[in-house]
Amino acid sequence: MTDTATLTWQPTVAPSDLEQYGVAQAVVGGLKVALYAVEGDYYATADLCTHGAASLADGYLDGDLIECPLHQGVFNVKTGEAVGAPCTVAVRTFPVKLQDGLLHVGVEA
Repeated sequence: MTDTATLTWQPTVAPSDLEQYGVAQAVVGGLKVALYAVEGDYYATADLCTHGAASLADGYLDGDLIECPLHQGVFNVKTGEAVGAPCTVAVRTFPVKLQDGLLHVGVEA
């Protein structure tokens, strides 16, 4: 687990941006991330699917699972684990916190 004290927290989007689909895209330090709202908590992963390089922010969120729009592979947004074929490689996750009305994503300094 990453020590959050060594992270740089980057502001992204307001939680309201996740209301319609539960997922939104943001750019953090030049890296595209997908942000998710799941049962009142927030999560972030790298935005690109590890199988087909499609945007996970364009995928379908069902509970804590995001389905890639390209080949329908599935990832757990809390852990990044690939849980549905054809995906086998986990997607990178990032810590998220709500601060000053925006979701902040923690990246290594």
